[in-house]
Amino acid sequence: MTVEIRACRREDLQKLQEIGIETFNDTFKDQNSPDNMRAYLEKAFNAKQLEDELSNSCSDFFFVYYNDELAGYLKVNRDGAQSEKMSDASLEIERIYIRKPFQKNGLGKYLLNKAMETALEHNKKQVWLGVWEKNDNAIDFYRKMGFVQTGSHSFYMGDEEQFDFIMIKTL
Repeated sequence: MTVEIRACRREDLQKLQEIGIETFNDTFKDQNSPDNMRAYLEKAFNAKQLEDELSNSCSDFFFVYYNDELAGYLKVNRDGAQSEKMSDASLEIERIYIRKPFQKNGLGKYLLNKAMETALEHNKKQVWLGVWEKNDNAIDFYRKMGFVQTGSHSFYMGDEEQFDFIMIKTL
């Protein structure tokens, strides 16, 4: 087994868009209406949106490869790119997704460790994320990795208001 993490660049836009749509759809399609999924995917993963995110100097994307196959990705935000107002000492994990065929191979840990490494490189003291309250597998994973729930915020999937738990890990 070989695992490699590579920074995602602007020329990777199409791959990022494809894996973003695939993993988000696979993760959430069974719990949401087709209309709300379509609306969210069109908003969050259109080429212009992703190009803007890739161009933001306070955001970083990373691909994880498993045996040379693209298996997942990570997006982290610092400073003004964070989706919630947090302390200047915080780094946000906005997205961490593994494609279904590659799940249960420890790749989530690799990406989480990359997020921690990125936080430390930028002198951050904590890492935080929002995770959908109904995503039990992800919540359990983050708890095992030392994250603690500290609150919640609303998240819109199309026209439906949902809630994310805010989870924080101090470094």
